[in-house]
Order: sequence, then C-alpha cells, then structure tokens
Amino acid sequence: MFKKSCFALLLMIAPAFAEPPNIDHVSARQSANGTWRFDVTISHPDTGWNHYADAWRVLDMDGNELGIRQLAHPHVDEQPFTRSLSGVRIPQGVTRVQIQARDKPGGWNSQTRVFNLP
Repeated sequence: MFKKSCFALLLMIAPAFAEPPNIDHVSARQSANGTWRFDVTISHPDTGWNHYADAWRVLDMDGNELGIRQLAHPHVDEQPFTRSLSGVRIPQGVTRVQIQARDKPGGWNSQTRVFNLP
C-alpha cells in the first residue's frame, strides 16, 4: 500500500516540476550611458523554496551571457511577475538578444525568447 501511495503522489507532483519558467513579456530601453534596462515578465508554477523560478538572463544570439537577474525568493502568490535588470552592455551592432529563464531544481529552460532591440 505504501509503495502505491508514494507512486501516486509522485505522479501528482511530477507535472509541476516538469514545467519550465515561461517568458511572457520583454521590454527594453537604452539609457543615456549606452547600457540597457530589461523588464521581463515570467510565469512559473512556483511552489516554494524547493521549486521556483530563480533567475533570468540576457544572451546574445550566439548564447553568450550579457547580463543575469537573480531572483531572491519564490513568487508563489505573485504570478506572473516582472523584474528588471539595468546596466546591460549590448555589443555594437547587436540588434537581437535572447531571454532565458531558470528554475530550481530544473535549471535553464532550453527555450529562449528572441527579442528585437528597439
């Protein structure tokens, strides 16, 4: 009986752990000093400290990291949520970047969102 109960519990919680964080919206603007500020909205079924979206980052189109925004706590009751990152240096001539989100314990989402810089 115990084995069946544990298996049933795993089946119920497994889908929640399988869903990666989703990038819902991205906006960006260039500052007077030439750096960029990104505002990124993420949705994710955070359940607490053991399973939550814990970071997002800006990548160039070759996958090089240009900036990272660590997320300090779960957002169980705040979905979706928006966080900002300022001071991102975008190399001259770059017109598109990728935004990638990460969750604990799943790691970086293999899917990114391509964003055309304004």
